[in-house]
Amino acid sequence: MTPFGAKIRRLREERGLTQSQMAEAVGVSSAYLSALEHGKRGRPSWRLIQSIIAHLNIIWDEAEDLVSLSKISHPKITIDTSGLSPEATELANRLAMTIGKLDDIIVQELLQKLKGPHPSPRSGEEPALNTIRGGAAATSAKQST
Repeated sequence: MTPFGAKIRRLREERGLTQSQMAEAVGVSSAYLSALEHGKRGRPSWRLIQSIIAHLNIIWDEAEDLVSLSKISHPKITIDTSGLSPEATELANRLAMTIGKLDDIIVQELLQKLKGPHPSPRSGEEPALNTIRGGAAATSAKQST
């Protein structure tokens, strides 16, 4: 499950909506909405995000939070370490090889480290990426298709 999928599932359930009801209201199939909630689909389109926000009557900070979560919820990513240090490439590869074996506590610790205090993000960059760039393992993430 992705952060975005978990959030829309929680919001949908809080409002007493079935997947079928919400899917019809936002213009997607129930199967697609289920796959999105379970992290089997990539990042949703801007139009779909806006439809979900409107249908669930989400405003301000919560809408902004949902948009931010969609940006970090692609279940398959590629990390481009070309031109970076050998340590950055090693970190990216070791994480890719072991992430499925890490227990929840370790994942939470690593995530908190990435979310921790850091300098201001570069223009258009997610804060977590900026944190990584500021450390020994500079990386840039781009979507795989």
